[in-house]
Amino acid sequence: MNGGLNVFEIVADASWPVKFVMLVLMLGSFMSWVIIIRKYSQLKAAMEDAESFEERFWSGADLAQLFREVSNNGGDNGGMENIFESGFREFVRQRQRRVTDMRTVIEGSERAMRVAGTKEIGALERNLEFLANVGSISPYVGLFGTVWGIMGAFQGLGEMKDVTIAVVAPHISEALIATAMGLFAAIPAVWAYNRYANKVERVASRYEVFQEEFSSVLQRQIQIDDTN
Repeated sequence: MNGGLNVFEIVADASWPVKFVMLVLMLGSFMSWVIIIRKYSQLKAAMEDAESFEERFWSGADLAQLFREVSNNGGDNGGMENIFESGFREFVRQRQRRVTDMRTVIEGSERAMRVAGTKEIGALERNLEFLANVGSISPYVGLFGTVWGIMGAFQGLGEMKDVTIAVVAPHISEALIATAMGLFAAIPAVWAYNRYANKVERVASRYEVFQEEFSSVLQRQIQIDDTN
């Protein structure tokens, strides 16, 4: 429609520095959305796997049998399953070595669980830094395009004797679009980073609680084995 806003035409007619700014922002936005979608699925799976495994763990199943089931999954375990597997494997290894000091056995299992938990949380946190960077940098990148467009508008004013809105309108338009694209890239990235960082903290807290509870279970197991 004549007189309407044609964003594609404005972008096509923009100066090369502003086009470069827009390209950088579009790439940053695209990569952010890829990470947002993947991270959503990853965190959702982590929470569901934790809930499912905790139900199995507290259902009264034999620990050795549960360990065998987890070990036979062929690397398809969730985060909490990996923590359990690492802790119980170290527990069995210490007991097979005839370690009699309960503190040494428990500390070894806890250390193995902490390492596994750190790896799992590290996997969940991966690429969150990119979202934070896009959220914090994109407005300034867009601002650079805005400044360049405004500079072009003033340059056009200085070169023309008869100043009309048609002289400065293209430069003002590309400047404003650069600003809008910076916000378009930044807002979803900031929102996703804050939301996912909070979810990662919740998952990490859940893992830590499980490690403490599992350590208590192993202590009771040692006491029962020593009594028998």
